[in-house]
Amino acid sequence: MTERVGLCAECVHARPVTSGRGSTFWRCGRSTDDARFPKYPRLPVVRCVGFDPAGHASRRAPAP
Repeated sequence: MTERVGLCAECVHARPVTSGRGSTFWRCGRSTDDARFPKYPRLPVVRCVGFDPAGHASRRAPAP
């Protein structure tokens, strides 16, 4: 599945969302605060300036 999803599969900001019909989409958490990121990006994502590998601290500043 990782090949079909790309970077989102390993990003701390992304999470899978399954529809009532069984389709799975990947939601980008960065889209909440930054309009540069689509809420549901076209897959596979092969390049992303907001990519943070899961398991690593985010480079983004904490919310106030």
